[in-house]
Formats: sequence, structure tokens, C-alpha cells
Amino acid sequence: MELISKTNIDFIGKKTISLVVSGIVAIIGIIGIIQIARGAANMGIDFTGGTSIQLKFDQPVTIEQARTALARHNLKEASLQEIKDGNKILIKVSRSSVASGMVAKTIEDIMKKEIPRAGFVVESSTETGPSIGDKLRTDTLKAIVLSLIAITFYIAWRFDFKFGIGSTVSVLHDVLAMFALFFVMDKEINLLFITAALTIAGYSMTDTVVVFDRIRENLHKNLKGDITTIINNSINEVLSRTIVTSLTVFMAALSLFLFGGEVIHDFAFALVAGIIICTYSSIFVASPIVAILANRAVRSNA
Repeated sequence: MELISKTNIDFIGKKTISLVVSGIVAIIGIIGIIQIARGAANMGIDFTGGTSIQLKFDQPVTIEQARTALARHNLKEASLQEIKDGNKILIKVSRSSVASGMVAKTIEDIMKKEIPRAGFVVESSTETGPSIGDKLRTDTLKAIVLSLIAITFYIAWRFDFKFGIGSTVSVLHDVLAMFALFFVMDKEINLLFITAALTIAGYSMTDTVVVFDRIRENLHKNLKGDITTIINNSINEVLSRTIVTSLTVFMAALSLFLFGGEVIHDFAFALVAGIIICTYSSIFVASPIVAILANRAVRSNA
């Protein structure tokens, strides 16, 4: 399937603009990660500790009704999420709001008292302690760092060290862009988001390898032209394939985003945004870095 015919776009010629834009995004992502490490971002209870309880009401209850009922009992900071399918409301409360171990019971008592006619059952209730939250936050950052190191060694072994650097910077850019997006939009950072970020890191490497395979193949053919021209031609040759692959995955992620329900809404949003970011970085981040390193190697050997 070929969506576009043969192209002749000078992708590498736009490397200055693309790398500046990517650098700004990366800086915002680093700021977001620093805030997450400090616990100053919009952290989910997975990392801060707290209680999550999902209630299924017999009668329709709006978010405003539930929030007002909780506010009357000093739970103004509770995070509420409406699940339209089945009159359900997901309530999240940080560990500082109510005494540990009493949150779920307190919320049940409040709803029985303030909205007695609605009737409800507790579908799920989860409590995360502060020590577990701190450990999860630390382990998450370690997982991201270790995955980047593993990717560097894998690409360096399969291709060349220059390709390893290019792929690592590209994957790091994609992960930082995800953190930047969620930090700027003040979306909740939870385990589902981390799962999406690591998934995107894997997809980023896969997408980049497709481009790198063609670059390596053309370099081995000793085609006429300098390295920049060969890399540009390689990107153009696989552009249609890259777009088709990304579009296929994008459609699946978009379906999750539109029809997957409120619980995985942010997770699906991260996937949708991440696929777009990965497609951009494999062309405008990874490949230009390989071109820069390759040209420097040629000049040093001249």
C-alpha cells in the first residue's frame, strides 16, 4: 500500500529548525520530570499514595452532586471522574486528606448521607501507601533510564555506534515530549501514563529501525552522493511505509481514545500523541543526528 508516490524532500536540510524545536520540547520534559521527582506535578495516587474507589449508582448522579457532597465533609481536594456507561463515578483521594485506612469507608458514609436516594455499590477500592508510592516513583525513573541504555547498546550492536546515539536521542526525545505534554496540560501522572511512555519508547525504536535499515542498506551499496544525500534519499524511500505503519497504529490508538472509556482515556491519549511524536522523531531527530555524526567522522578521517 503506497499512500504517496516517490518524494524528494530535503529532510536533513531542515535539521536546524527541527533540532531547535525538539530541544525546547526536551527541556520542558526535563522540567516536568524534575517536578515529578519532587512530587510537585499532578501526581496520581499510584505515586503519592491515597485511595481510589469506584461507585456504581442505581440512579444517575452528576459529578457536581458528588463533588458538592464530598466538599461538605472537607474532601474538596478529591478527584472525581465520571464513567458514563453505567452511572459510575471514580473518586481518588490523596493520603493527606483523610486518615489512612478510613477513606473508602468515609466516602461511602458521605454518599449514603448526602445522596441517599441514588443508592450505590462499591465496584472497586484500592489504597496505596506513601512508601509504595515513593518506591513506584523511583522505580519508574530507573526503568526509563535502563530502557534507554539498553536501546543504545542494542542499536549500536545491530547497526553502528552513530546509529545507537541517534536512536537513543530520538527515544529520549519522545519520552521527554510525552512528559512535556502531560506536564503542560496538567494531566495526571500515574502508572498508566508510565506504561504508555514505555510503550511509545518501544514503538519509537521500531519506527527508527525501519529508517535506519534503509540508510544502512544504501550506505553499503556505495551509492553516488555524500552521506547527507544518501540519508535523505533513504528517508524518502521509506516515507510511504513509515506513514502507513504509523497510520495503522494511530487508528487503533484513536479507537481506544474515542471508545475505550474514561478509565483509559489519558492512556489512549498518550498513545495517540506518542505515535505522532515517534513518526516525527524518526525522520527529524534520529536521522539528522546520524548525518551529523557521519559527516564529522568523514571530516576527521579526511
